[in-house]
Amino acid sequence: MNDTTQASTVPDKPAGTAAARHQKNLSWALALTSAFMAIEVVGALWTGSLALLSDAAHMLTDAGGMALALLAIRFSERPRTPQKTYGYVRMEVLSALTNAVVLLLLTIYIFYEAYQRYLNPPEILGVPMLAVAAAGLVVNLISMKLLAAGSKESLNVKGAYFEVLGDMLGSLGVLAAATIIIFTGWKLADPLIGAGIGLLIIPRTWVLLKQAIHILMEGTPPEVDVALLERTLLAIPGVTAVRDLHVWTITSGLDSMSGHLVVDGSADARLVLAAAREAMTGKFGLSHTTIEIEDAESAAAEGDRSV
Repeated sequence: MNDTTQASTVPDKPAGTAAARHQKNLSWALALTSAFMAIEVVGALWTGSLALLSDAAHMLTDAGGMALALLAIRFSERPRTPQKTYGYVRMEVLSALTNAVVLLLLTIYIFYEAYQRYLNPPEILGVPMLAVAAAGLVVNLISMKLLAAGSKESLNVKGAYFEVLGDMLGSLGVLAAATIIIFTGWKLADPLIGAGIGLLIIPRTWVLLKQAIHILMEGTPPEVDVALLERTLLAIPGVTAVRDLHVWTITSGLDSMSGHLVVDGSADARLVLAAAREAMTGKFGLSHTTIEIEDAESAAAEGDRSV
């Protein structure tokens, strides 16, 4: 007895990824960030503020990350081919990985700049610097609002959200530094706050990096208990063993499962398959499954061949 079934959630044109559902908000956030980045560069040149110029570079990274995220969404909507049977849906995971690496490199740059400013505090115009930083904070908050919902569903959008969050922290730092300089004249506030911003960015970026690598390494989705899943399959009447069980994430919102169920001679393969699919979908949210039914003799023969 040997029967195989597959219920796939990957259509010929996989346009339903989590990131694609938030494409419009991502586009708006990109437009806002790009427009204000130009304003911040002008403000930095006007005030002589290295902090503002660094924040503009941070916004440039944000814009690049969001553009990369949108590019990944477009690629994920391309139809699958015989060479790429899942299409390009994993482009968003690669995009998230790239965003995380860029954020870590940016953090290193922030530490370097903080050290340079500590050694040589720059002369800046505090009041204009404060005004530009306040406007930047408003833009960042709007962008974060646009991306908040998508960041809970898609690694791709989460990467863009964290970049905007990092820039928001940068704007807060510039605001604080400008305020301190205006009222106290203490220029070392700028490098010290800059280093603090870098420390706040690292933990969030590290989480994003680990999630992206976990998916690329075919790791088990964190919300799926594989031991419980195996026990659930073994509890199906007629199932005597579970072999070659794998659960992995293809892209955000699309998890897959495959495995072999060994059944006794009296089991009805169709009923076992139906019960297994229902358990995977209803209890574990796994609608893209590949389950093979084997009898004990076939399982033993295959086991001998694999030795």
